[in-house]
Amino acid sequence: MTKFGRSDDLQGAEFVEVDLSGARFVESDLSRVVMRGVDIQAGDIDAPWLGTEDASLTINGVDVVPFIDAELNRRFPGRENRRAADPDGLRAAWAQVEQAWTAAQERAAAMPAGTVDVSVDGEWSFAQTQRHLIHATDLWIGDSVLGRTDSFHPLGLKYLGSDAPGATTPPYDEVLEARAGRVAMVRDLIAATTPTELDAPRKNPHNPEHPETVRSCIHVILEEEWEHLRFATRDLDSMTVH
Repeated sequence: MTKFGRSDDLQGAEFVEVDLSGARFVESDLSRVVMRGVDIQAGDIDAPWLGTEDASLTINGVDVVPFIDAELNRRFPGRENRRAADPDGLRAAWAQVEQAWTAAQERAAAMPAGTVDVSVDGEWSFAQTQRHLIHATDLWIGDSVLGRTDSFHPLGLKYLGSDAPGATTPPYDEVLEARAGRVAMVRDLIAATTPTELDAPRKNPHNPEHPETVRSCIHVILEEEWEHLRFATRDLDSMTVH
């Protein structure tokens, strides 16, 4: 099977009457792709950025993003509050995140031993997902909001495969302990914040030229929490079926 990688520039390419059935696109930029007269039945698309406010995806002349967003809100109660603007709303939104993740952790704990370290289709395992959220919290809250430049926990995972070569899988109870500490960090921040403090400027850790506020940094973490919960739940569902 032909494989294209980062070094292959396919921008503006045109595919006419080609057979792409069974093809897999991973972490690829397909924005503004135009498809006409295509057969995509049984296709499976996972696009986290469809949750942004200006996102659109048109299928047969219909922007399906509002329908997708509404369905995800139905499946994950509390997700609809991820862009709460005031302290009270953010406190309620974070409490819902905590409740949802607690339920997911309890579900994983009730499954066969080793479930938390299983990768489905090369994706994050349940434990790796929580390690990534440790890193994301350290980055957007510990570093950007609180200014703790030494706040990065050694168990945090920046991206899949970012562990040092030969690194062993850390004990899951240590992951849970570190994760609980980061969850408490966000909870404590929101509990103590005021409307004025939410407007305070902060740096974007990925793009210093793009201004952020304390509020927008919290929104990033809320988005991360719900999206990765969706991924984790999807994979637990898959393991339950099989």
